[in-house]
Amino acid sequence: MLELRRLRLLSELRVRGTVTAVAEALAYSPSTVSQQLAELQREAGAVLFERDGRRLRLTAAGFVLADHADALLARMEQAEAEVAATVGAVAGVVRIAAFQTAMSLVAPALAELAVRHPALRVETRVTEPDEALALVERRGCDLAVFDEFTTAPRPRTSGLHVEELRLDRIHAVLPRTHPAAARPAVPITALAADVWAAGPPETSHGRLVDEVCRDQGGFPPDIRHRTSDALALLFLVAAGQAVTLLPELARPERDPAVAVVPIDGAPVIRRILTAVRESALHSPALAAVRAALRPGG
Repeated sequence: MLELRRLRLLSELRVRGTVTAVAEALAYSPSTVSQQLAELQREAGAVLFERDGRRLRLTAAGFVLADHADALLARMEQAEAEVAATVGAVAGVVRIAAFQTAMSLVAPALAELAVRHPALRVETRVTEPDEALALVERRGCDLAVFDEFTTAPRPRTSGLHVEELRLDRIHAVLPRTHPAAARPAVPITALAADVWAAGPPETSHGRLVDEVCRDQGGFPPDIRHRTSDALALLFLVAAGQAVTLLPELARPERDPAVAVVPIDGAPVIRRILTAVRESALHSPALAAVRAALRPGG
């Protein structure tokens, strides 16, 4: 009989590609993962994977079994959630992956949960929205807090339940000495000659700055400073070394050396959303966390 624990390893191997990566993700030793995968292959009576350099490549039989493993894992999670719902106790562990500025929503929710549900343990990690979604899809976390811009919504993945938390307006953030700092609103075209600070190109903030400058300003921004840290972006702007775009959630106005100016033109809005696996929707612990994250929760 095939063991669900070993099937989980096969599912992870399909996503991560190496025994070492699977071991790191699940807190096993590589030798344990290798032994369990070998045992799964023996139980299945078919070749499930082949060595390809340092990676293990799934065979056709391996992909078939991995598909069934995903379905079984989802059903098991659903069963656990529905059984927990019959009891109604809010306990256990809920793992949240959220992007940096979303922690301003997560942290107050944690304080509320600690009072209301002391038997509940909530763990958090800060990561990029793309990675947060990937983590919830492959069961690396239970809830993802991610963002998307109204002009470029993220594709929806089957098996995930998505809920909007709030809208967040994006503003231009300028040195207090900038010629446009005193304006009631600034067109992006007025910032064409400035040096910019933004997230790395593959991050949502990096893409945001590039797209807004090109779409609304008609110019490629001169991005000389790259960081995903909102505080570092503020330091650069406060020192007069760059301009940038930041959302209200980042609270850029806290630094007196910068000016937060609305964008004159089409408003730039991002949506803050949560995603959970549909198979876990009935979990009382997860429901309590989602409720605490909602406005007024």
